[in-house]
Amino acid sequence: MSQKKPLVIVTRKLPDAIETRMMELFDTRLNLDDTPLSQNDLIEAVRKADILVPTVTDRVDAKILSQANPNLRLIANFGTGVDHIDLATARQRGITVTNTPGVLTEDTADMTMALILAVPRRLAEGERMMRTGEWTGWSPTGMLGRRISGKRLGIIGMGRIGQAVARRAQAFNLSIHYHNRNRLPESVEQEFEATYWESLDQMLARMDIISINCPHTPATYHLLSARRLKLLQPHAYIVNTARGEVIDENALTRMLRAGDLSGAGLDVFEHEPAVNPKLLELPQVVLLPHMGSATIEGRIDMGEKVIINIKTFVDGHTPPDRVLQGLL
Repeated sequence: MSQKKPLVIVTRKLPDAIETRMMELFDTRLNLDDTPLSQNDLIEAVRKADILVPTVTDRVDAKILSQANPNLRLIANFGTGVDHIDLATARQRGITVTNTPGVLTEDTADMTMALILAVPRRLAEGERMMRTGEWTGWSPTGMLGRRISGKRLGIIGMGRIGQAVARRAQAFNLSIHYHNRNRLPESVEQEFEATYWESLDQMLARMDIISINCPHTPATYHLLSARRLKLLQPHAYIVNTARGEVIDENALTRMLRAGDLSGAGLDVFEHEPAVNPKLLELPQVVLLPHMGSATIEGRIDMGEKVIINIKTFVDGHTPPDRVLQGLL
């Protein structure tokens, strides 16, 4: 007699190939119109589901989890970051949480490097100028940006993505510096010719470009506070493809408006999908709609990881991408 398939509720539209496979393997409820679930919708989902597959747009907090039915034993997150899930409450309720690490490393690093190039070289400004018909022809002093080669890049968070960014930056002759919770082995530092800064404050004061590549945790909320942002030199640029909450967005906006920073490339925002309207007015800021990991290949890889985590869990084993709260 075959075992009853678990009820899997998926909160957003996933790639067709992934949804088809999930329908074959599990009793799956899909969100075909891709409308983000409201808090009430999420409560309804956890009251029914054996397994929940949320994304970064779903805040699975203690209020939601307190309504979960006793059979909800796995939250298989579609994404790497799990700052939208209350891990402590999940653990208290005996709910395993998994994520999809590693598969987005190269895509996110590509986008980070694209912003590192785009902001100092004023790519978005030039593109807008072409579309509005403002360009009148080449000029020796027209659209002058900053040279990338030889500049100092400070990477905050030297994990998988941070190291992938460093690898790309080396090819552009950037000098690699980093701040991390733990210093990397000497062999890794030598590979990237990277300089470790124990003091984030000291690193910020000396860099030309800052790239944020750390997760959002309670320890990294507003890591780049108003005080720390003021340590940056006026010619410096900030790129953020990690999480918006790592930067005090209001303080960043004030500094950019005042000319205390040269520019920023932001793929993430503190109150997504809302963006500070004053940021929208600033020509020296490149704004992207959280698309750092948005490749077809990456999304399919993520979905396959979700399926493997669910299948492993249902088969009675520890899923390969189980999130352990203390390791974040």
